[in-house]
Amino acid sequence: MRKLLLQLDPDPIPATFDTVVGYDGGADHVVTYSDITPENVHWITDGAIFTRAPKEKRFTAIFLGGSNMAKGEALFMAVKKKFFADFRVSVMLDSNGCNTTAAAAVAVMAKNRSLAGKHAVVLAGTGPVGMRAAVMLAREGATVALTSRKRERAQVSCDQIRQRFGITVTAVEAFSNQDRADALRGAHVCFATGAAAVQLLEKNHWQDHPTLELIADANATPPLGVEGVEMFDKAKDRGGKVVWGAIGFGALKLAVHRACIGKLFEANDRVFDAEEIYAVAKEMA
Repeated sequence: MRKLLLQLDPDPIPATFDTVVGYDGGADHVVTYSDITPENVHWITDGAIFTRAPKEKRFTAIFLGGSNMAKGEALFMAVKKKFFADFRVSVMLDSNGCNTTAAAAVAVMAKNRSLAGKHAVVLAGTGPVGMRAAVMLAREGATVALTSRKRERAQVSCDQIRQRFGITVTAVEAFSNQDRADALRGAHVCFATGAAAVQLLEKNHWQDHPTLELIADANATPPLGVEGVEMFDKAKDRGGKVVWGAIGFGALKLAVHRACIGKLFEANDRVFDAEEIYAVAKEMA
């Protein structure tokens, strides 16, 4: 029985990255769909749950990707609403790599150390990766602040986190590099999750920071998000801070993505969102 992965993408063109990792994760065939919405996804979901016999349904799985997390979450809910009794297949949500990237970064920072009671700041955290990372850091016991150039935007993201996960994250306005440096006062953990090729923090803002212990930067396109952190840094000691670059924890991100794809085919009732994917990352870190 062939392992079929249905890759559903709300974007006009399905993400090649997700297709490649789908194969690398163990799918025998990846079927890609574009422009998928909550209104038309039922056709695909019905085909997935009503075809194979109960003991064979585990060989069909659904992956929800795309560049927009809100659209991905809407698809996630629409797909799950179609499931009933044993008429279901395993499903994974990872829009824009939000869950696997955030899970890998937080897992390596939490490895062999406790983040409980620490203060963490997610710079430029209103995107999918930043929001998921804020949740995972909070679940590790850290108090978390999330920055944006506009406080209103940061607050919207914090409200969405509270509604989805029941977790309180503080919104901070930080327009400039200096503002972001100011947001790090008293912080122990910094995770930069801004757009590609946008510097968020200068080296002088963190190299002599009195409380900062851990730094991760999700940007792999020069100029990097945190000046002085290299993309290949992997638990590198830089001035007494332990730092990770995007490639440094990116290997774990890819491994987690592949592992979760493989787990989709172990049963027909697996659901992988932030919580489940982070659990896998912690086991693999």
